[in-house]
Amino acid sequence: GGGRPRYEVVRELGAEEVRWFYREDRKTWKPFIGYDSLRIELAFRALGSGGGGAGEPAAVEPVCVRSGLYEVDVASAESYPVYWNQTEKIPVMRGQWFIDGTWQPLEEEESNLIEQEHLNRFKGQQLQESFDMEISKPVDGKEAIHSLKLSRNHVDWHSVDEVYLYSDATTSKIARTVTQKLGFSKASSSGTRLHRGYVEEATLEDKPPQTSHIVFVVHGIGQKMDQGRIIKNTAMMRDTARKVEEKYFSNLATHVEFLPVEWRSKLTLDGDTVDSITPDKVRGLRDMLNSSAMDIMYYTSPLYRDELVKGLQQELNRLYSLFCSRNPEFEEKGGKVSIVSHSLGCVITYDIMTGWNPVRLYEQLLQKEEEEELEERWMSYEEQRLLEELYITKQRLREIEERLHELKASTISKLPVLKFKVENFFCMGSPLAVFLALRGIRPGTSGSQDHILPRTICNRLLNIFHPTDPVAYRLEPLILKHYSNISPVQIHWYNTANPLPYEHMKPSFLNPSKEPTSAPDTESASAAPSPTTSPVMVRRHYGESITNIGKASILGNVPPVPGLG
Repeated sequence: GGGRPRYEVVRELGAEEVRWFYREDRKTWKPFIGYDSLRIELAFRALGSGGGGAGEPAAVEPVCVRSGLYEVDVASAESYPVYWNQTEKIPVMRGQWFIDGTWQPLEEEESNLIEQEHLNRFKGQQLQESFDMEISKPVDGKEAIHSLKLSRNHVDWHSVDEVYLYSDATTSKIARTVTQKLGFSKASSSGTRLHRGYVEEATLEDKPPQTSHIVFVVHGIGQKMDQGRIIKNTAMMRDTARKVEEKYFSNLATHVEFLPVEWRSKLTLDGDTVDSITPDKVRGLRDMLNSSAMDIMYYTSPLYRDELVKGLQQELNRLYSLFCSRNPEFEEKGGKVSIVSHSLGCVITYDIMTGWNPVRLYEQLLQKEEEEELEERWMSYEEQRLLEELYITKQRLREIEERLHELKASTISKLPVLKFKVENFFCMGSPLAVFLALRGIRPGTSGSQDHILPRTICNRLLNIFHPTDPVAYRLEPLILKHYSNISPVQIHWYNTANPLPYEHMKPSFLNPSKEPTSAPDTESASAAPSPTTSPVMVRRHYGESITNIGKASILGNVPPVPGLG
């Protein structure tokens, strides 16, 4: 509103009066918060003070900004992200002189010239006691006491406090257009008033809250087509969360941070073999399929599945270790970690958390087939004796392998697959349910998620999807069977006034004629395997389960199960 205090005499700008800016969209300069700007300015002044010896500039450490997500190199005047790769650097600029109204900074070169001229002419002179930023005094007919000629403009000082930027009459039409885009309101006639020093002084108290919860955002298929998409999507989630925090949780001293997990681009997989065998006809469509749906085929391949799992696992652990090294108090204060995964990323994340191994399922299948062969097929006495001996030998081999594994586990402290415990696992547009169904997971009996994702591994499991997403499936019918006849819950908009709590919502039945059962049937009750010990199920049930899940999956969003969203 009103004017802020100024020094009584003209002097060099204090670090708190300078404001640093960054520009991401090539249009508007955005100001750093006071805490960031002040620390950048102090680093800038340390760089200019020398100290490097033999006339070399002093070495200055990069400055962490924007809640620690970025660093600023004051020597190159660039900013770059800490946790992900970005080809384009973000320019930063030191603002000293600002345009009236918009408070956009003048370009640094012009600003430096004006500042130097101002100090040369007025340093030590008396200033007015107050400075009202809202009122621009008319200068028509008032003689300029000093002028400075710039390349396309000139600056007139009508008093120590009244400085105006004028567009020269000979300025071309293109140049005038540029000045108007910068925010000049009256650049050609009465000029644009300039302000020395930013509208708000920078203070160390103007700092972001500490992070108490980090959310890793994991992409799914198709990232190869647009490697920067997960970064943009995570930024949208972060910006929306910031607005919600400011509106509804402004009293909290901590906040949630979102970090993108870009794991696909670092994998080599088959190199360019698939591309080399791709026909040229309908090449655009084929390339799109190779860059998206091919990831599912890679994951079902025993040759490449392990590479995908390790790629995501290593990236999650790298990001967590990097975050903790830069935020040492995070673990000490009990910071929590959640994961938001999309599409195939949900399945890979799930397999990492649970340690699911397809080899174990394959061994179970072979064992079952061996047992059936011994029971059903007619064979000679000698063949039967040899097969029984082979079966006993394999059983003995498995027992020895188990004992050896247990012995190794007892003598060697096995590091956890992930360096953190997952508080919440958000599946978005996820095919996880159909993967679990094909692995033999059946509805449980307790109404808990534990037979799918034990709470010792992850506290809460939430499945979110769009009703028309063809890749997404429902999870809650795998918790309790009768949920296949209950509509998923529509998620509230974040700005809904007085939303009804989810636990108070009455269930809506897809087929009202079907009576919901209080407990699952005997078959389901006896088959609630854990994710790591899925038995081989009779194949005739697969199609039925997938059909039920598929029908229910297109009608809503979130299951009303305690502990689930």
